[in-house]
Amino acid sequence: MKKGIHPAYKTIDIVMTDGSTYKTRSCYKGDRMVLEIDSKSHPFYTGKQMLIDTAGRVDRFNKRMEKTKAVRDAKSQVK
Repeated sequence: MKKGIHPAYKTIDIVMTDGSTYKTRSCYKGDRMVLEIDSKSHPFYTGKQMLIDTAGRVDRFNKRMEKTKAVRDAKSQVK
């Protein structure tokens, strides 16, 4: 391997959202990495995931799909 081109690979502490810590090796610049979200708190892993309709995006999508279906049906009836 070429010298001087690889990042420093060192032991760091990982702090999970519940406060538990463990050591691992990483190229992370700091000596300690504090996680904001992990498998213990992420909604996908905890089973508390919900569909959040931001600014009516689901409704807009459904309206577009209805328009597309109407146009498709109109074209099929003309033939």
